[in-house]
Amino acid sequence: VNVAKIDGAAERALSSRFGVRAFPTFFLVDGWTVREYDGNRSKELLVKFAMESYEDVEPVPFLFGPFGPMGQVRAFLMRCGSEIVGVYEKLTKEKGLSPLVAMAILCSVGMGLGLVMIVVVGFLLLRKAKLD
Repeated sequence: VNVAKIDGAAERALSSRFGVRAFPTFFLVDGWTVREYDGNRSKELLVKFAMESYEDVEPVPFLFGPFGPMGQVRAFLMRCGSEIVGVYEKLTKEKGLSPLVAMAILCSVGMGLGLVMIVVVGFLLLRKAKLD
């Protein structure tokens, strides 16, 4: 059994992907199957869970699990949010812009990207004319 320790406060996208709600949280990952440990936090019980009793725990449904589409979307959104906060801090601290101007720039870029995405999706879903 391999064990990994993750700093959930620093790795917010990974925490969101796994649906971590409190610390510490323990998961057993076996291929695409993920099981969450919900017992006492003693070393003996954790080892017993990892070696024997994990099969008694219902796995996280793939659709909502960390490797499924919803987990991937949660991680993507958290990464995007972290990047936006990083850009905001760069604009205010390194470039010396006021917070209001930095927010206006970020909102304008966000609205522009949103409009571009709407147009692209609109063209992709546009019905083709039938030629009879």
